[in-house]
Amino acid sequence: MSRKQLHRPSGDGQSAGPRPDDTGCTILHVDMDAFYASVELLRRPDLVGQPVIVAGGGTRGVVLSATYEAREFGVHSAMPTTRARRLCPQAVILEPHHRDYSRISNGVMAVFRSITPLVEPLSLDEAFLDVSGAVRRLGSPATIGELIRTRVADEQGITCSVGVASTKFVAKLGSARCKPDGLLVVPADGIIDFLHPLPVGALWGVGAKTEETLHRLGLRTVADIASTPEQTLERALGQASGRHLMALAWGRDERHVQADEVEKSVGAEETFAADIDDPKVVLRELLRLSERTAVRVRGQEMVGRTISLKVRFADFTTITRSKTLREPTDIGREIYATARQLFDALALDRARIRLVGVRLEGLVPAAGVPRQMALDDRSVGWREAEQAADRAAHRFGAGVVHPATLVQDQENRSGVQPTPRTADN
Repeated sequence: MSRKQLHRPSGDGQSAGPRPDDTGCTILHVDMDAFYASVELLRRPDLVGQPVIVAGGGTRGVVLSATYEAREFGVHSAMPTTRARRLCPQAVILEPHHRDYSRISNGVMAVFRSITPLVEPLSLDEAFLDVSGAVRRLGSPATIGELIRTRVADEQGITCSVGVASTKFVAKLGSARCKPDGLLVVPADGIIDFLHPLPVGALWGVGAKTEETLHRLGLRTVADIASTPEQTLERALGQASGRHLMALAWGRDERHVQADEVEKSVGAEETFAADIDDPKVVLRELLRLSERTAVRVRGQEMVGRTISLKVRFADFTTITRSKTLREPTDIGREIYATARQLFDALALDRARIRLVGVRLEGLVPAAGVPRQMALDDRSVGWREAEQAADRAAHRFGAGVVHPATLVQDQENRSGVQPTPRTADN
């Protein structure tokens, strides 16, 4: 596993050399490299160095992640799998293993929190860290960044890239510039030199539509924005957006790292390869999603009371229904029972369904919730059974234990595709 020492941007964003002054650069943005693909390669080390795509099969599958070897052919996340196959027919396509992603993510976040309590996760595979309180104990910000890279590689077996700067915005740009497996320091007195050559699309808040507007004004680089009268930007983009982009163009970002809050909900959803009008197929999928949701909730040691059902029809019309339980739960069987009630109440009568989802909301720490069970309540037994399944999956791999209803359906899974939840870099 390479350990590139990347500290200063050059034409390609990756240049080795003496470390710039990182005084005051206590904001780190840490981003895993091709996260889902990297985790899958832990299962398949024989594929390291080859073009690999993580995606479901079927005509409606989308790419969740791709190794950098596959990206050289133009493959990227959220691309339809069929297009990815055309671009890179020699790529190996692997099915995703979501439990593994959650497990590795938890390990990575534990590394971050051992460095500083000021950790702001953005997704499973990236976070901001404020290391100002750790400098005296662990060394300079760049030294801490190298420590994080080393520990993530040693403890989790994957690589990450780290941007080190005085603001969140610049730190995030830095991590993107030094990918994969690099570290880049943007000195506080070098922010303008770093920012101004970048294209306008690098700025936060500049999507395709805003970028098109800026291009019509003749603004191609961040330097072009910085030299434009702010009133011109406000007239073209609105007052708030104009001021926002002008501030970023001059490296101003007043936001602080916000220590992560407890996730308020956890869920999963699936898109069918073809529209489904068979309620039995839909219910099997709801069971699978309920089990997956429960695993994630238990992994976070949380419980929740509100179960939400999401249904998207063939015409893309989407409806949601929810129900709040008397007592919080982390049991897949209870989540499914409620989701099924909500689905049955819709009385869809063979409506063609494109997507279904299940979500558990109102999460609170499980340790703070007393268990008040009736004499005939079997939930303790179900919780123990599902916890045993969690342990088996952790030891032997995801998928070794299924509800009986899903076992008979396991060979027909190719028709259902996971919906991507995060960008993968």
